[in-house]
Amino acid sequence: MDAIEAARAVVEEQHPEVRTAFLGGSVATGRGTATSDLDVVVLLHGAPAPYRESLQYADWPVEMFVHTEATWRAYIERELPTRRSPLLWMCADGLLLFDTDGLGARLAAHARALVAAGPPPVSADEIDDCRYAITDLLDDLAGSTDPSERLFIATELVRRTGELALAVAGSWGGGGKWLARRLETTAPELNTRLHHGLREVLDGRAEPLVTVVDEVLARAGGRLWVGYKRAGTP
Repeated sequence: MDAIEAARAVVEEQHPEVRTAFLGGSVATGRGTATSDLDVVVLLHGAPAPYRESLQYADWPVEMFVHTEATWRAYIERELPTRRSPLLWMCADGLLLFDTDGLGARLAAHARALVAAGPPPVSADEIDDCRYAITDLLDDLAGSTDPSERLFIATELVRRTGELALAVAGSWGGGGKWLARRLETTAPELNTRLHHGLREVLDGRAEPLVTVVDEVLARAGGRLWVGYKRAGTP
């Protein structure tokens, strides 16, 4: 059973009362691998939505995200300020599996419009938080001689630097493989240099990674340590 057939079948079995459903994620965008699951967004009229569930259907692992129209919109609104919304992208890029009353077409158009408009701008405080965290990691990397420590420091540096670069560029972010994919689209040269820099750290040479991290920091105001201050929660 192929991905689309399996996605339709599992929705029909689990939710015969479905209003609309999408198949999203790597499989829908043509980047599936041997271990990819089916990311399925289902919209119902009411209960038991909202919930998410991981299950097995035929030979496919399935991640099912079940919503009503109201909870779908609420989740999107909550995720937009983070500049990364898997739910939004699953519907913007996804395949429409069912659409009983036109809701799916409306949500897909709305999702595509939001994606095209781009994420909300990053705040100055968020930029400074990133600069501070990356500066701290650079200091840790410079002072560490332990290979295991350097591995985790460098990996965190790559992740945070990629996130900062996307934020400064006004681009959508992502986690895990989706961070790499967003960078591949927005800043392919940076993606390559971060990958190369991480490999160099593992071979004992930190300079290439430090150089590219400092270049990204420079676009955001440079390293930040002295003068950084945040109020605590009472």
